[in-house]
Amino acid sequence: MESAIPVITPGPRPWRRFNGEPIDLPIRDAVEDAIRREAASGTRLKVCIGTDSQVRAGDTEFATVIVFLREGRGGFMFLHTEKSTVPYSLRERMLVEVSKSIEIAYELCGLFTEYDVAMEVHADINTHPNFRSNEALREATGYILGMGFAFKAKPEAFASSCCADKFVG
Repeated sequence: MESAIPVITPGPRPWRRFNGEPIDLPIRDAVEDAIRREAASGTRLKVCIGTDSQVRAGDTEFATVIVFLREGRGGFMFLHTEKSTVPYSLRERMLVEVSKSIEIAYELCGLFTEYDVAMEVHADINTHPNFRSNEALREATGYILGMGFAFKAKPEAFASSCCADKFVG
């Protein structure tokens, strides 16, 4: 019997569940399966999408999450991480986070409309002007709202500031 040699592919890790289990389907199919499964059990969902990042040793690690909230019954999430060697200013990094969230929200928004699932994009940007991340707030808000998505920033942006935050660095 021939033994399989694992192939290590550079680049982003595949989407996975909170427990680390990889999602083998394209993310759109996995999200649709989750929506259908929850609808079949009579559960109403809301989805929050957010990204956070952390800089370590010159690399920036990004984590994007799709958080599924079950009305009155907890929730679950899918996550994706990737690293970049590009040096970003804080403002640029905040806008890249928003861009990553918008990219996945845009890919999935047709499903959310089709299945009547509410969706928000969460930005890990502080609304208080004393915080440095606030310098990107106006641009991020315009970008997200301009795409037609509901938007939350800190402290209400739990998908990015709490959930995604756990998977960077």
